[in-house]
Amino acid sequence: MNMNAKNPKMTLSIPEKNQLIVRPLQYRDLEAMEDLISQGQGQELSQRLVSVDRDLKQVRSWYGLRQFLSILPYSYQKDRRIYVAEREQKILGLIQVSPFNRTETTWRVERVLVSESLPELETLASQKEVGSQLLRYCLENIWEARTWMLEVNVNDKHKLALYRENGFQPLAQMTYWRLPSPLIAKLAQQNSSLPNLLPISNADAPLLYQLDCVSMPPLLRQIFDRDVHDFKTGFVEAIIGKILQWLGKSEEFKGYIFEPQRKAAIGYFRLRSYPEAANAYQAKLTVNAAYTWLYPELIVQMAQIAYESAAKSSNLEDLTCSLPSLELVSADYQPEREEFLTEIGASPIEHTLLMSRSVWHKIRETKRLEGLQLSEVLQGLKPARTPIPSRISILKSQSQDRDSSNNEDNSTGSSNLKPKT
Repeated sequence: MNMNAKNPKMTLSIPEKNQLIVRPLQYRDLEAMEDLISQGQGQELSQRLVSVDRDLKQVRSWYGLRQFLSILPYSYQKDRRIYVAEREQKILGLIQVSPFNRTETTWRVERVLVSESLPELETLASQKEVGSQLLRYCLENIWEARTWMLEVNVNDKHKLALYRENGFQPLAQMTYWRLPSPLIAKLAQQNSSLPNLLPISNADAPLLYQLDCVSMPPLLRQIFDRDVHDFKTGFVEAIIGKILQWLGKSEEFKGYIFEPQRKAAIGYFRLRSYPEAANAYQAKLTVNAAYTWLYPELIVQMAQIAYESAAKSSNLEDLTCSLPSLELVSADYQPEREEFLTEIGASPIEHTLLMSRSVWHKIRETKRLEGLQLSEVLQGLKPARTPIPSRISILKSQSQDRDSSNNEDNSTGSSNLKPKT
């Protein structure tokens, strides 16, 4: 007799062998990870100003550095995470995420790669399924993240469709610009008048935070969710930067413009170079919207720094050939910067779309306080329905009636005891 036919609850649930598993990166996955990165190197977003660990040679060193940093306090760790999608001991894809701010309320997806060489992933539907599983795993398991953001090339239609299906919405359009070596040499010959150019330290973090807030729309300010600590350099991070600079791995120059009348920062730049990764300077430029005249001055200042740095490491005859280019980014809410870069002859090299998605479901839509009247506020304090009497309220009312009746009896008795006049 078939017992399962009479009692369907006794059927055994056998796990599927072809089930997709998403798990953190392990050391044995590094070779498969390098193959995935080499496959998607031509299709993947460069993100020159967003992520630095693009070089394949840094994958193993990054894993070893992360194992070393695990013994340090949590505040000193660079919490970059990599997860892989595995099925039948085959790595089908990977996702790399990292916190965007110090409080880790906003995280960014740095890259999503899916293997195209495997026969089970030849169709776009199967590739999209693996990418969706990787994204959903991060959205569900990284509980401290309220908002997710990413950047995707506008011509990558498959990645755009994948992100839209998983709830990401467009936020801003970004354009990456490159200033070639002849233009850098030409700009370096000009004079820049920046009388209040000051070096940056941790004491200047409140000024840089205020400049960052006023230089972007309110929606981006809310999604980025930066604070003063995001503009400070930690002790371990400063030591690592000094070691890399001493070894010739990287070089950094930064400064800001101080307005003495308003006692505020009105411009900020940071120039970095990675000789082993790419022969180009990566610049970050932030300017107050009311001081757009700072664009040519700061660009000339960065060109002079790049020219002087190249002059120290090469001969003056072949300086123009060894002079690296300069790359920086502009957004669609910065039309003055794009007009200036077009005017001086910079060439756009990439157009991307900044997208975001909120996973914090505790936010409630409320009315604005400016439009509320006093009558509406008092009306909102009234109970929504008539309260239902409970056993406690009934007993309380009975005890109150009993106490009132006893008080009446005592009052009548005391009145009878009074002498007659």
